[in-house]
Amino acid sequence: MADTDPDLTRAAPPAAAAPTGAIPPSRMALLFMVMLVTAAGNTAMQSVMPSIGTALQVDDVWISLAYSWSALLWVVCAPFWARRSDKRGRKAMMALGLSGFIASFVLCGVALWAGLSGWMTAFWTLIAFAAARSLYGGFGSAAPPAVQAYVASRTPRAERTQALSLIASSFGLGTVIGPALAPLMVVPFLGLGLTGPFLCFAAIGVVALVLLRLRLPDDEPQYAARGQGVAYSSGSGAPVDPQETPEQDDTAPEPPRLSWRDPRLRPWVFAGFFGGHAQAMVLGISGFLVLDRLGLRDTPAEGAGPVGLVLMSGAIATLLAQWGLIPRFDLGPRAATLWGITAAAFGTVLLAVAGDLHLIALGYAIASLGFGLFRPGTTAGTSLAVTRAEQGQASGIVASLAGASYIYAPALGVWLYGHSDWLGFGLIVALCLIVLVHGWFRLQADGDLIRS
Repeated sequence: MADTDPDLTRAAPPAAAAPTGAIPPSRMALLFMVMLVTAAGNTAMQSVMPSIGTALQVDDVWISLAYSWSALLWVVCAPFWARRSDKRGRKAMMALGLSGFIASFVLCGVALWAGLSGWMTAFWTLIAFAAARSLYGGFGSAAPPAVQAYVASRTPRAERTQALSLIASSFGLGTVIGPALAPLMVVPFLGLGLTGPFLCFAAIGVVALVLLRLRLPDDEPQYAARGQGVAYSSGSGAPVDPQETPEQDDTAPEPPRLSWRDPRLRPWVFAGFFGGHAQAMVLGISGFLVLDRLGLRDTPAEGAGPVGLVLMSGAIATLLAQWGLIPRFDLGPRAATLWGITAAAFGTVLLAVAGDLHLIALGYAIASLGFGLFRPGTTAGTSLAVTRAEQGQASGIVASLAGASYIYAPALGVWLYGHSDWLGFGLIVALCLIVLVHGWFRLQADGDLIRS
């Protein structure tokens, strides 16, 4: 007999049923692990790629462009996998996402190792890396929407924000762990060198996939709500949608296809798009900035540690925003967006003038704190702007929007930074100011948004 998930069995009428939606801690730990592994692996990769590019004697902008195809695939595929999880189940999409992550990291590591060892030219190394990275954009994008939908469809309204914030924080924690572990995985004596983090995190991904397959029961969606529209972080403190009840009529019509241009979403999509580009540019520039300001271009292997330290400081600041500031001050979507983008602009200015590791880390941390407020704000605003039945499509739009920021923004930022520090950082600050002005006049007030 197939393994039956007690969360999925049909309950008695709500008045007589036990409280629904309490996900067992063991299953929540599995969901936490899926997000944690992918986040840690990706930030570990970002902490070593500037050093790898310098070792390959490749211009910085080409390293940034190597991510573009993967990001474009993420934009296209994330909404598709979000809809697919409604029909095929969340566990299947989580497993697909982890498999894409593992395959991508193994092939990326092999391609970069071949280039660093002289088996391939730098040009073909980057082509192979971009092709391998596309597996993550195409298939890895299946996991985050599935995790969020799994939690949203099994958690009552009163508990949902807390549950989704916990899952979102797993990604934030991963961005702390990844840069911290990456320098320890650079192991020259095994011949892996700077490619060590790729293969190590691929092995960790295999362990996560096996545990997911063995420990998380198969599922079939039972709720019309598809989950809160969260990319990698959440926590506005606002309720998401009306009272949850199991789907009673499987023949109920599907809601119309949700568009980015929907008038309800347009203000939040605008803010998320331009603010996301600013965030992607800061991330793209930061690693190369560390190498330049600390004089490490001639010794790229020594750059993994300082770059990881800076990224880790930003990740800790992001967690402070999501675990501390948002719940402590009960920030709604508009307030989190406006305060966040303001802090991000200030941190970017400090990063632009920083000349030592301490100030670089401080500037990056303040900018990350701001984006750690901004991103949950726009995410929650997008979710609250639509109906309960449209939550699945909203989650796909948010995930796609997050990927869109990384198609060309990091490369553009690095290219401008390569010509002039002030061009790169000036554009970032300008984008933040555009979002601030737009949000001040166009974003719906928190009180009105929550009541509607």
